[in-house]
Amino acid sequence: MNLNNNSYTVTFTSVIKIRGVNPYILVSHDRAEKIKDGWKKPMPVLVRINNLPKDFWKINMMPVGNGDFYLYLHGNVRRESKTKVGDKVIVDVVFDKEYRNGPLHPMPEWFAKELNKNSVAQKNWKTLSPSRKKEVLRYFSNLKSEEAKKRNLKRAMDVLSEKKDRFMGRLWESGK
Repeated sequence: MNLNNNSYTVTFTSVIKIRGVNPYILVSHDRAEKIKDGWKKPMPVLVRINNLPKDFWKINMMPVGNGDFYLYLHGNVRRESKTKVGDKVIVDVVFDKEYRNGPLHPMPEWFAKELNKNSVAQKNWKTLSPSRKKEVLRYFSNLKSEEAKKRNLKRAMDVLSEKKDRFMGRLWESGK
């Protein structure tokens, strides 16, 4: 992936930490302002760790609430960069000017079929933010085995049906 024209890359050193089960790097308010001035919502960025992978990864940094952001590191990013929690790393981050809101992945038929059978889950799916829907559909698109699809379908339907539970690294309550 080529970097966007006129993009400013912020490079810094940090330690990979963990929040719950999610490895992350904390991006300070000052650094976030250099990436995209005044941004308050999830920030679409392109990321490399220790100059790897060759092509930058698309990730959304999540706001902490005080101007800082969590840069959660997907397992593929950590595998490609051969890093783990506790490692000191060099981080390259640039704002993703090509980011478009809303789902990029189609809804899998196996998920749509179950949603259509459950009015509560369907109602809660419709009220999810576009970025949350996009996150779920991207996650589903990476599932390979039938076992993984069944397991994650059950968990998704449980939380969308207002069962309090963890799914995709966070606690869901009341279908959100």
